[in-house]
Amino acid sequence: MNAALLNYYEAIERASMDMLEAARTGNWDQVVKLEGACAVLISQLRTAATSTPLDSEEVQLKSRIMQRILVNDAEIRNLAEPWLEDLDQLLAGRPKTLH
Repeated sequence: MNAALLNYYEAIERASMDMLEAARTGNWDQVVKLEGACAVLISQLRTAATSTPLDSEEVQLKSRIMQRILVNDAEIRNLAEPWLEDLDQLLAGRPKTLH
């Protein structure tokens, strides 16, 4: 079993879970910090993946991990939309309107 390569996927999954928890609490600075850590892990994974193929069992495990990462990412994006709209309004010089 190619544990080293799968460790990258698991580390990215952990980081995505941490990002989701930070997003749920509105800690967007932490989300951005963790996103940077994910980018480093993904870069390292790309390098490692070119030289190490996975067997069929490992491919299935990788697929399950990737699905969980995508679910986390979708929820983070859903939580970020209002925050991003507020940021866009602020950067455009328009005050937030209260309804």
